[in-house]
Amino acid sequence: MSTTTAQSGRPAYDSRCLRRIFDRRAVTFDDVAFLLREIAQRMRERLDYIKVTPACVLDAGCGAGEDIPCLRERFPDAPVFGSDLSHGMLVRALRHDSGDTSWRRFLPASLGKALAVRGPRFAQADFSALPFVAGAFEFIWSNLALHWHSRPDLVFPEWQRVLKVGGLLMFSTLGPDTLKELRGVYAEIEAAHGVPSRKHVIDFVDMHDLGDMLVESGFEIPVMDQETLTITYKSPESLLADVRRWGAYPFEREAMPGATARKLHKALLAALEACRRADGTIALTFDVIYGHAWKAVPRTTAEGHGIVRIEDIGRGSSRNR
Repeated sequence: MSTTTAQSGRPAYDSRCLRRIFDRRAVTFDDVAFLLREIAQRMRERLDYIKVTPACVLDAGCGAGEDIPCLRERFPDAPVFGSDLSHGMLVRALRHDSGDTSWRRFLPASLGKALAVRGPRFAQADFSALPFVAGAFEFIWSNLALHWHSRPDLVFPEWQRVLKVGGLLMFSTLGPDTLKELRGVYAEIEAAHGVPSRKHVIDFVDMHDLGDMLVESGFEIPVMDQETLTITYKSPESLLADVRRWGAYPFEREAMPGATARKLHKALLAALEACRRADGTIALTFDVIYGHAWKAVPRTTAEGHGIVRIEDIGRGSSRNR
């Protein structure tokens, strides 16, 4: 990846850097997994209104595998796969690869496989280069993972590729107002100390841009909505610790003289202290975006030839009568 992304203008750090961030944070990520669990529950509530019976499911960006047991419970007859860039996260996800304890364990191996009694399978891979054949899944689920990739315009086409026609994509991600308090205080202290402004928190893509990318990538009937969640903290230190554990603070170790870094950090703590609300807590905003869409029937072949479905023939002329 280049230093900047032409398509979106977002700063990009390469996949190796991202992998190191989450490998390093895998052991303590459970401490901040409450946000993923909350968003997963809200995604499941949205899924209740959608009729889908997949034969095969992918959790894209599965992390430590927190959502996999719920996906297996929701779709007991479908094998659930998980993919993530971080090996450290996938090692933790293996905790959910428990053996089958139901009556199905007594079935012959061939029949058991047909009935999807095997546990989830995991692949270490980049979002935009999945190691699965085209049309491998009828349902892709991705919870608070898409924003880590600097090129969502490359991710959606790959997700579209591994979905079957008519398959469903459901995802959540973070929007532009996420961590706005932290961005604000950094801008203030850098200006006050005459330090050039730098990126401290990753950028997040607007909901409407994501919707446009879905359509351009071959999805149809996209449904997007957005909500704001606020997490409160008792101290600046606990707030910053959580942000680091989430990994949303990838530029924290940029080269800077030790004395300057210490001075800015002290100023940062003071600025966050000044943000205390009437109840004594410090608020942190999360702009959560939800989306789902279906893989559309292709309109052209790989060679660029137009595709006309038999059921569409005559529709235009009959409407004009």
